[in-house]
Amino acid sequence: MELLFAFRKGHQVLSLAELERETGMPHATARRLMLELEEAGAVDRLEDGKFAPGLRLWQLATLTPRTESLRVLARPFMDDLYGALRQHVQLAVLAEDHAVIIERMSAPQAVSLASEVGGRLPLHCSGVGKVLLSHADRELIDRVLSGRLSPYTPLTVTDPAVLRRQLAACRQTGTATVRAELTREADSVATRIVDAGGQVVAALSVVVRSESVKLEAATPSVITSGLAISRALGWQPSVSIKGP
Repeated sequence: MELLFAFRKGHQVLSLAELERETGMPHATARRLMLELEEAGAVDRLEDGKFAPGLRLWQLATLTPRTESLRVLARPFMDDLYGALRQHVQLAVLAEDHAVIIERMSAPQAVSLASEVGGRLPLHCSGVGKVLLSHADRELIDRVLSGRLSPYTPLTVTDPAVLRRQLAACRQTGTATVRAELTREADSVATRIVDAGGQVVAALSVVVRSESVKLEAATPSVITSGLAISRALGWQPSVSIKGP
């Protein structure tokens, strides 16, 4: 598993030496395990001898109940939101200390983004990240805010006190707005998605080119779509939304 998780965005193809450096494994161990993974179809060996994740891993990932059922359920509402705004529309879930994009729709002319489907976004400066972090447990919030808050752009908020106020506001409204904090010229508005028990299980966002679309105009559509997905998951307004 350490060898498989060494593959990530920007490191989709790795040599055996790179895998050894990433994992700290001895050469003989890494080579033996990679050959076994290749034989099982979990990784592919390319013509230059380097390795890449295999098709069977993707097939396995599509069976993940936590994300696949949510993607299928959310897709029609995301289609409608995309049709209305013609901007990036994305769905993300919390995974350890990051938000992971599990679905996205993008217009050809939309602003270029930092990550793709399956990619990870930081919690402190992405719209979906702030929504997910604001409803996470106190331990995770404290760990993220006491750690290194990387400044991705000059507008990235890295002050823990300011972030705590933003997270508190997000818990009240269910939405988070980010302006060029993660990617220059990209603004986003995100909202929470809640299950039948009131647990925030995902976040939905629209990402637009700065100044191209007023986020205030897009926000009601995003909130409406998030509520529709939540209702499809069984949530009712009478159910309190859980938070830290």
